[in-house]
Amino acid sequence: MSETNLPEPKIVDKKPVVMTLEAGKYFWCSCGLSVNQPFCNGAHKGTDFRPVVFELSEPKKMALCLCKYTAGAPSCDGSHLKLTDSVSA
Repeated sequence: MSETNLPEPKIVDKKPVVMTLEAGKYFWCSCGLSVNQPFCNGAHKGTDFRPVVFELSEPKKMALCLCKYTAGAPSCDGSHLKLTDSVSA
């Protein structure tokens, strides 16, 4: 199977990235292929993945998911703690 037809997202890391974001519109990478993690760079083209768009009205410190399995995208919900050892980052 080619990488462009990913059935599941690529795990970037098994922990979130914590950052303070300024007010504005953001595009969180849901596929894990972007080289601009945790943000989208369009690498999902050719897959069924789409970025998660979110907007902040004021600066906010956030823990952004890098395992790509969060139910609360783009924020980390601890899903990385449930990934098996056979799933590698």
